[in-house]
Amino acid sequence: MKRFLSNNTGNTYLLLLIQFIILLAIYAGLRIGFYTYNQSLFPNVHFSSLVVMLGGGVKFDVVAILYLNILYILFQIIPWTLKYKKWYQTLAQWIFVVTNSLGIGANLIDYAYYPFTLKRTTGTVFSQFANEENLGKLFLDFLADYWMLVVLFAGLIYLVFRIAKIVVLIRPAKTGLIFYALHSVLFLFTAFLFVGGVRGGWAHSTRPITLSNAGDYVQNPEEMSIVLNTPFSMLKTLKAVELKELNYYTNQELEQRYPVVHQAVPGKSFKKLNVVFLILESFAKEHIGALNKDIQDGNYKGYTPFLDSLIESSYTFSNSYANGRKSIDALPSIITGIPSVGEPFVLSVYSGNKTTSIAKLLGDVGYETAFFHGAPNGSMGFSAYTQLAGIKHYFGKNEYNNDQDFDGIWGIWDEPFMQFMASNLDTLKQPFFASFFSLSSHHPFKVPEKYEGKFPKGPLPVQEPVGYTDYALRQFFNKASKSSWFANTLFVICADHATVSYQPEYNTAAGAFSIPIIFYYPGDKNLRGVSDKLIQQIDIMPTVLNYLGYERPYFSFGFDAFSADRTNFVVNNIGGVFNFFQGDYYMTHDGKKPLSLFNLKKDRLEKEDLLKKEGEIASRLDGQLKAFMQQYNAGMIHNQLVAE
Repeated sequence: MKRFLSNNTGNTYLLLLIQFIILLAIYAGLRIGFYTYNQSLFPNVHFSSLVVMLGGGVKFDVVAILYLNILYILFQIIPWTLKYKKWYQTLAQWIFVVTNSLGIGANLIDYAYYPFTLKRTTGTVFSQFANEENLGKLFLDFLADYWMLVVLFAGLIYLVFRIAKIVVLIRPAKTGLIFYALHSVLFLFTAFLFVGGVRGGWAHSTRPITLSNAGDYVQNPEEMSIVLNTPFSMLKTLKAVELKELNYYTNQELEQRYPVVHQAVPGKSFKKLNVVFLILESFAKEHIGALNKDIQDGNYKGYTPFLDSLIESSYTFSNSYANGRKSIDALPSIITGIPSVGEPFVLSVYSGNKTTSIAKLLGDVGYETAFFHGAPNGSMGFSAYTQLAGIKHYFGKNEYNNDQDFDGIWGIWDEPFMQFMASNLDTLKQPFFASFFSLSSHHPFKVPEKYEGKFPKGPLPVQEPVGYTDYALRQFFNKASKSSWFANTLFVICADHATVSYQPEYNTAAGAFSIPIIFYYPGDKNLRGVSDKLIQQIDIMPTVLNYLGYERPYFSFGFDAFSADRTNFVVNNIGGVFNFFQGDYYMTHDGKKPLSLFNLKKDRLEKEDLLKKEGEIASRLDGQLKAFMQQYNAGMIHNQLVAE
């Protein structure tokens, strides 16, 4: 092989072909590994369907490999004799090793990261973690927890290094006119192949391949992550997503079908209650025993004894969902009533739009406003967001100012920080709006040393720190209940997102978004019970404002969950695919047409796709989703996210 490559005029091109084929084989192996590592999250994937996904994945691997190796390819195809110099090829080999190591590393990271986001990592990850001060510690912690992936990465990098040194190219004996003419033709031909490869074809009608093209090879949208690879997903989402104007309905039809400006409730006077939002990191509904009395034959205990007891005196919901799968999606949904579609709202080109927030609305009528998060100020971009949301006071790790309670990674442990919050709420002028965002129930899933062994560990690593944060909540309420403001306060407790699931009832596409949403007001004995009405994070703002009797019009994409009207819906979007809930039904949708339909009341495990059987229901849900899409896109494009 060496002799043939060394003496053949087109040897650089044959070398590229051999290396390209080997890289495709590596990516296929990485895809099989990704599926195997996360097999429990793909219960409906069988061997025959996996084969189809592996075949479809080649198209996406071609794009990723070509983009990552664009500089290396250019080095090898430029029609000059300089490429036969030893130093030149050494440089080219190192470019090959570095760029392909990045691609392999990105794929391996998603082996571990995918269960938390349920999609391949996208280009927004750079903005998402841009303000973190502890990236080095997080990285080292990741390496320790997933050392097997580190070992696999090292082995694959060694393989890449060997591929780079398959052959040492030798300058051909003759490099005259024929050499330059032939290499120029080969250069142009390779460029032609490259363009077709990264576009997904050469036809004039072929649009550049995107993440949604993976839907051609799967039955369920969540399986698209098997077809995709992480470098492709990241490269294709580096450019901000721009929404398009939609015209499914006239303005009058749209306002009748899905109004987004909420009016004051007639006959209600404004009750200036204090409002406190308690947003809990990764508190999936699965962890709460009081909300899961129907699983494990009624024997499921859960990991939140305090929340279980509080729910007995609260109003909550059996069908409650997050609007996203990341913390960065949660705050705009909960506080501003704006879900993320396609990419996190705060990272989108529309993040500078003028928006409504419950903090701003209440602040305008005399409320003091505050936000509490124990991480270093600037983490997750929360301090910037809360400022835009009209929150006046920010309390973070800087304000806490005591590193003895620092967990070493994310910030101040939840228990001491919530005590700090309770003390500071005592100093706020009433009425006030305050929001808290916990952090201890987060990877690497540790609890303070003095509490090791106190809380049940469960089958998921997150469940022990969930128990710790539940205990921190108990201590907070114990202290807050002694304060003068407590009896006049409406508490809203919810999760930022769900996380890795264990119970089969939550190991589904719909269950992956199930979170608790709890309303507790000690001054209202009638605010008790469990409703089966649908509720989502963006419904929290209109529900609270209507409960208070807020007297001015306001903008929100959500609904009043306390209203008797049950035509409301839940929507979220992950990887470009919509999840849409209305009544008993759950539909997935690619933005143009329904992909699947399930009756969750009868089929919670999503075993029977009713799309072909229940065409009328699918059409009704399709029409309602398109009303949401039209309102959402128009509001973003025209900067119309406030009530005029």
